[in-house]
Amino acid sequence: MAVMHLTNANFKDFINSDEKVIVDFWASWCGPCRMLGPVMEDLEKDFPGRVAKVNVDEEGDIAAAFGIQSIPTILVFKNGALVDKTVGYQPKANFEKLLK
Repeated sequence: MAVMHLTNANFKDFINSDEKVIVDFWASWCGPCRMLGPVMEDLEKDFPGRVAKVNVDEEGDIAAAFGIQSIPTILVFKNGALVDKTVGYQPKANFEKLLK
């Protein structure tokens, strides 16, 4: 399954999961974001339905709501609440720890 791309229409439903979920805020012109893409795809295989992306150029209002100033920024939610945040490229193992 591919990483889900979130919009205003499905963002709240995704983050209201009773399991921890990761949202990657990214843009196509961002080099570190492009490096992180395959990591997120691989993570989705191990944690199906728990990894999603928000394109900050297309969904700027979501990014603004969370004060995203640098990308990639990865936010972790559980039951709709922000529980963790990381900025910049990270190895897959770091994201696995965030989801456990």
